[in-house]
Amino acid sequence: MFSDIPVDVGPQYEGQRVRAPEMYVELGGPKVNHKFELFRVRDLNEIEDGEVIVVGPDVGELKEGSSNPYAVIIEAAGSKLEMQAEGVLERRLHEFSNYIQGYMHLNQRYDIWLRISKRSYQKGLNSFKYIGTALYRLFKSAFPVIEKMRIIFVTDPKTVELLYGQALKVYDERDRRALGLKDEDVDMFYSCKLCQSFAPTHVCIITPERPSACGAITWLDARVAALIDPKGPIQPVPKGRTVDPFAGEYEGANEVVKKLSSGTIQRIRLYALFEYPPTICGCFEIATFYIPELDAVGLVHRGFAGTTPIGLRFSQVADAVGGGKQVPGFQGIGLLYLRSRKLFQADGGWNRIVWMPSELKQRILDAIPPELRDRIATEKEATDVESLRKFLMEKKHPIVEKLLAKEAKKEEAREEKPVEKTKEAEMSTVTPLQPSMPSMQVPHPQQVIATVASTQQTATATVIPTSAGNIVVTVSIPMQMQQTQTSSRGISITLKGVKIKAEKLVIKKVEGGGK
Repeated sequence: MFSDIPVDVGPQYEGQRVRAPEMYVELGGPKVNHKFELFRVRDLNEIEDGEVIVVGPDVGELKEGSSNPYAVIIEAAGSKLEMQAEGVLERRLHEFSNYIQGYMHLNQRYDIWLRISKRSYQKGLNSFKYIGTALYRLFKSAFPVIEKMRIIFVTDPKTVELLYGQALKVYDERDRRALGLKDEDVDMFYSCKLCQSFAPTHVCIITPERPSACGAITWLDARVAALIDPKGPIQPVPKGRTVDPFAGEYEGANEVVKKLSSGTIQRIRLYALFEYPPTICGCFEIATFYIPELDAVGLVHRGFAGTTPIGLRFSQVADAVGGGKQVPGFQGIGLLYLRSRKLFQADGGWNRIVWMPSELKQRILDAIPPELRDRIATEKEATDVESLRKFLMEKKHPIVEKLLAKEAKKEEAREEKPVEKTKEAEMSTVTPLQPSMPSMQVPHPQQVIATVASTQQTATATVIPTSAGNIVVTVSIPMQMQQTQTSSRGISITLKGVKIKAEKLVIKKVEGGGK
């Protein structure tokens, strides 16, 4: 696209991945504490148009294979360019950076992760000047409202750390401006398909109380984006008929999601965790994970290097969450959504959340209802499900009431006694004819009647599906029946209404010394 840049530049490189063995250098990413990208609107007289500044070592001066603190700051000016456009223009860095061959860009804000490939470096991509020039031209051509622009790259560790705190304050100010609106106050939502180069079936529906999962675009940002770039990746979505106001299901949102996902996703519920949850790419700030033993939910953020109570790290949870899938209980969200009054309200909201890393908890402590702040565990109090259960019991978390009711029901079931004394035959495991089938779901054990020769008494066989997809058959023969049998007649057992392939079926007489 640009003859004075040593590598190709164009949308065909969106979605590119630079794997570790192919990497020349890494900028930001999980191994680095301080990294960010920031877009600021300035006055026209403050900016020298087209200027590219590098603070710290340039690409060619960085050690091959290293991970480095990194910041990119874009300053732009225009007579019609408003500060409200900062967030959405900043998010376009993700798209335009990935236009550059061999320059991989992931995530957003303070979570950015970039890599330059060895191949592109060998072609001559050895300076941020080339990257800055490409970004400058892409932004100016896409947004005529930008009259002047300069780009600053920072790799000096101390400078990145110093500016990092300032960037966090800017993000926080933007987010708080968006908190005043309610979904009921507007007739228009917005869709964002900026991440479809990585997850083709993913579409974000952005509302005042449900910001983008990447955390970088609020409803106000999306509205500005649709105005300054009418043909861009962010488009208006009429709400249409409200299907379920509590779960956040809207006819207009369903129609758009179905269309933009090519029919893969039919429905979404914006405030739900389990039934028709929203999809996500891989740029989310926080992942939820389901804890089946407690019927509860935990949160883990991208910067947490430890292990969750279910034994998975963030990267492993992220694999289940991302890719444009709907996975009940596993969802990617933005940090700002934790401040929403509609947070997972269809599935219990904050009362369903029982664990999060201490760093995340401290960061959003003021968003947690006061009565729950001491009742949500962190890695300091619970590292596995059992220690988490103990913590919740001690603190009387709202989830405990459900746990106690569930355990009481189990205890009642254990106390039930059989009406008739029986002798049980040895249990045999039989395999279904279709071993690839998921485990059968039978609400109650099936009873199959077996007829015994020369008597009107009966034996019963109880068929119980197991979680592994097999079936356990237990044959019970009443004591009275066994006493009337003779060795010459034997026992005839007929299993009716059961389609099975039996590996073995052993009938063993326990008392009397014979089989």
